Amino acid sequence: MIPKGQALIPKLSQHQTNGNSNLGLLSAPRLPPWLDGPLPQGFPWGSNTAQNTNPYTSPPNTGVTRYYTFHVSRQIVNPDGAYNVSGILINNAFPGPTISANWGDWIQVEVFNDLTDEGTSLHWHGLLQQDTPWFDGVPAVQQCPIAPQSSFTYRFRADLYGTSWYHSHYSAQYAAGAYGAMIIYGPNGTAQYDEDMGPILLSDWFHTPDYFDLVQTVMAPAAENLFPPVSNNNLINGKMNYPCANSTNPNCTPNAGISKFNVTTGKTYRLRLINSGAEGLQKFSIDGAKLTIIANDFVPIQPYQVDVVTLAVGQRSDVLFTATGKSGDAVWMRSTLGTNFCSLNDGISPVAMAAIYYQNANMTAVPTSRSTVSDAALAYCENDDLSLTTPLYQLTPPSHPDTSQVINITYQSNGTHNLFWMNNSTFRANYNDPVLLDAKLGHTKFPSEYNVYNFGQSRSVRLVLYNWAPAGAHPMHLHGHNMYVLASGTGIWDGQITNRNNPQRRDVMLLPGMPSATEPSYTVIQIDMDSPGVWPFHCHIAWHVSSGLYINILERPRDIQNDVSIPSIMAQTCRDWSAWTGDHIPDEIDSGL
Repeated sequence: MIPKGQALIPKLSQHQTNGNSNLGLLSAPRLPPWLDGPLPQGFPWGSNTAQNTNPYTSPPNTGVTRYYTFHVSRQIVNPDGAYNVSGILINNAFPGPTISANWGDWIQVEVFNDLTDEGTSLHWHGLLQQDTPWFDGVPAVQQCPIAPQSSFTYRFRADLYGTSWYHSHYSAQYAAGAYGAMIIYGPNGTAQYDEDMGPILLSDWFHTPDYFDLVQTVMAPAAENLFPPVSNNNLINGKMNYPCANSTNPNCTPNAGISKFNVTTGKTYRLRLINSGAEGLQKFSIDGAKLTIIANDFVPIQPYQVDVVTLAVGQRSDVLFTATGKSGDAVWMRSTLGTNFCSLNDGISPVAMAAIYYQNANMTAVPTSRSTVSDAALAYCENDDLSLTTPLYQLTPPSHPDTSQVINITYQSNGTHNLFWMNNSTFRANYNDPVLLDAKLGHTKFPSEYNVYNFGQSRSVRLVLYNWAPAGAHPMHLHGHNMYVLASGTGIWDGQITNRNNPQRRDVMLLPGMPSATEPSYTVIQIDMDSPGVWPFHCHIAWHVSSGLYINILERPRDIQNDVSIPSIMAQTCRDWSAWTGDHIPDEIDSGL
């Protein structure tokens, strides 16, 4: 038996497979500096740089479209060898296929829903979707779900660059594996490196037979909902062994396989870190190494060094790692689920480990390096201090936004169930009635459970969020925008702004947990309202959004009605969904998202 909290030192497997995914294999190719296509002034993005180009207004026009075909289906998966789980995969791969494009390309994805008993949809996390707000991929918001045995084609611009991911936004399907990396090649900024190691997806993993069972646990009546789901393992690129002494499965495989990487002494590598998990805060490190953060989400920043990279669910950081070891060395890459209630795990296998081999190393040898990350760092449940982050392209938000809104987040009963509330309203989706399509028809009033915040024609909006819910921190994700993160702390905000002239920008920010039972935490964000549409703003912990921690931001409704031309396929998708639900009842026991 492995004592709780003690890291399992993996044995290595010679048979490392991941369905149709090559992530985490030594054979996985390194990424190029860009994809093929026109090269004006030597680059696909021409003379645009991270320092001189506003990424929100000036994406290049490459004239290139990258085409993908995705099949969403049920598959039995067992990534850590412990238990067979009914997964939801894309193209039979876990993680799903990586989407790649150059900044300014178009991406077209035809999605086939091969599921027989539930809808699906895919969200392209972090992209702005300017001029295509209907392709953001959230059912009940911009579209109806893709009906079983139907297809839907998304087409959108690669309008930002860097590292991101895509995932299902239908209930908690992505907790079953329906996600993959999305790499948009663009200018490198000030940091230089030798090779791009590619995406490194970090995800908590659950041995529960089906994701729907997890949702049932979350949504049980208050009298039965005593404990939220806890994860059972932690994965790097879909891999990690599990100590079979803790498994009741007689067919548990003790050496299911871990991810492996090879490096050369003296070279510097770009690692594209993605927290693609359902709940867990990730603490990423490489034994004995300093890591240099060069981008957060889709925002290049002035580089700074850390011992450990903190990533809440949905967040990404691009980091540089310089291989300072000698020929023949082997060291551990680690991602640890945050301790001190930063993450809910059973304590058996909270540390995902991957092997890094230097040139001439024995690729079957088990590394013996040790982590130097402090217990205090692993127990710190927040992102790095806002003062450390300086975006390379400077933007100063208006000092006096058109609209300011306070939002109080609470966790309370509706009489039978404990749910999350935002200003005393909890969210529930109506799959048959997308808010964007209603707004196009001129509707500005919506049922209370749609949680629509109509900010009219405001051009700048400030949200002051207070966390009064004794349920830890909340990674709050804004669709369609990078938000300015002005301040974060405990108590009542005093009006002070960090880096007022050039604050941090990203699309997921971590609202801290309550410091005590009577004192809130806060985060203050500001949004440039430059993209008419209906944009979700929600906690990215799967169980929290299932429990209603979600609002819709209705942006410039008059412009939606007068200037936004929504393609007819959106209405057809709703007709297809309506036809399917005519004789099938969707099992929507949670918020739906």
